[in-house]
Amino acid sequence: MAAWRSKLVRLLVVYFAGFATAIYTLAPEPEKQARRGRDKDLAYATFKSDKLAKSFNSGMHKCIDFGRDAASRAGKFIKHKLNERELLTDG
Repeated sequence: MAAWRSKLVRLLVVYFAGFATAIYTLAPEPEKQARRGRDKDLAYATFKSDKLAKSFNSGMHKCIDFGRDAASRAGKFIKHKLNERELLTDG
């Protein structure tokens, strides 16, 4: 039952990650960067790219952990409510 939910969450995460990557790739450069030399731009872009990748990776792990935690809590809540309903119908 919960397998399709986790697949849906993963699919949405991958979809929006791809969308964010496309926006980042297609976004115009700031004017400050355009004035610098090519060597400086490449070093800066590499550093900025590494920093972005680490930040994005950290954010994705937080998002996945939050999703797992929320799914777990929701599952426990639903089970609890179903058990309550069974007790009411039995008694």
